[in-house]
Amino acid sequence: MLIGLLTALHVLLALILIMLVLLHRGQGGGLSDMFGGGMGGGLQGSAVVERNLDRFTVIASLVFFATNITLVVLL
Repeated sequence: MLIGLLTALHVLLALILIMLVLLHRGQGGGLSDMFGGGMGGGLQGSAVVERNLDRFTVIASLVFFATNITLVVLL
């Protein structure tokens, strides 16, 4: 039961991490411009969006790492 729940959480976190990484700005801009950066927001709105996106990505990656280690220990 616990392993199944952790596996489902692990897969969900993997999909969330893929989405968050794709939203990051690359060399020429990214999908994060859609959420406050690009056309009328100015630099401050874009910086806030990028900072929050960085925070969410770090938190999701730490939880992903924790579920990974837990699954390795349990299996």
